Amino acid sequence: MAQVKKVPIRRCLATNQPFPKKEMFRIVRTPDGAVIIDDTGKANGRGAYLSKTKEAIMIAKSKKLLDKQLEVAVGEEIYDELLKKLG
Repeated sequence: MAQVKKVPIRRCLATNQPFPKKEMFRIVRTPDGAVIIDDTGKANGRGAYLSKTKEAIMIAKSKKLLDKQLEVAVGEEIYDELLKKLG
């Protein structure tokens, strides 16, 4: 019998909906305090997950959810880059 691989599930910070990890953006505060968008899912530091929807990004931006979760001020450019990645 082939073993079925378990799909890691993460909860969206903005919508509180569970999604497979691969279908989400991971935003990371690195140990030196920089905030980056982690495309690999393996970057070192404190991470927060956002679902890949414009709605989730706008909720996070308006309520400053990433700032609270990562305990650091998240710049406008991070949100702009997330929206750009959506297309």
